Amino acid sequence: MTIPRHIAIVMDGNGRWAKARLRPRSFGHNAGRKAVREVVEGCLRQGVEALTLFAFSSENWRRPDEEVGALMELFLRALDKEVDELHGQGVRLRFIGDLTAFNAELRKRMELAMARTADNLKLALNVAVNYGGRWDIVHAARQAAIAVAQGELRVEDIDETHLGRWTSLAELPPLDLFIRTGGEVRVSNFLLWQIAYAELYFTDTLWPDFDQACLARAIEDFARRERRYGKTGEQVAPSV
Repeated sequence: MTIPRHIAIVMDGNGRWAKARLRPRSFGHNAGRKAVREVVEGCLRQGVEALTLFAFSSENWRRPDEEVGALMELFLRALDKEVDELHGQGVRLRFIGDLTAFNAELRKRMELAMARTADNLKLALNVAVNYGGRWDIVHAARQAAIAVAQGELRVEDIDETHLGRWTSLAELPPLDLFIRTGGEVRVSNFLLWQIAYAELYFTDTLWPDFDQACLARAIEDFARRERRYGKTGEQVAPSV
C-alpha cells in the first residue's frame, strides 16, 4: 500500500464535541490532545515522514477572548507535558506561522521545544500556529523582493521553484494527503501553496474522536487514488 510521505490535518470539531456534552469549548480543545497523540503514533507506525497540524489560524484571534486565552494556556501545558514524549519517540517538533504575535514566555517555550528535538529523524511534526496560507505566500514574496533588492536574484528568475524555497515546509516532502475532520468541506486558508497536488480527504468525525483507525482509513483511501499530475491514466499506470 502506498503511504503518504507528508500528511496535513485541519483539526476541526473540538467545540461541537464539547457542546454535545454540555461542556465549554475549552473542554473540547483539551480532549483534542488525545487525538494528536493518536495521530502522531499512527504516523510513526505507518512510516509517514511528515505531519503538519493546523492548531491555531491567523483568523482564530477573532474568537472570544476566553477561548483564545484557554488555547494559549493549553499550548503552554502541552509543551510542558508532551515534548519529553515526542523527543523520546524521535519526533522533530517545529512551529510554523507568525510567532511574533505570541507572548515572550510562549515563544521561549516553543523555541526550547524545537531546539531539543531538532536532531530527531523519525517524524517531522509541524504545528501551524497563527498561520495562514495567504500569509505564507506573502512572506515568501517578501523574501524574494529582498533578494532582488540585494542583487541576489533577478526578477525574471523568480519562478515556482525560487518562490517555493521561502514557503513554510519547503525542506520537507511535498504534501500528499490533506485531511479535515468535523464535516466541513473547505481548506480554510491552510497550506494554500503546498496543497496544489495533495489528495483531499474530508470526514464527519469530530477531532477528539479521530484515532489511529480513522487515520488508517484516510491512508487507505489515499492509496486507492490515481495521482496523475496532469498526465493521463495510461501514462501513470504501472507497466505490465
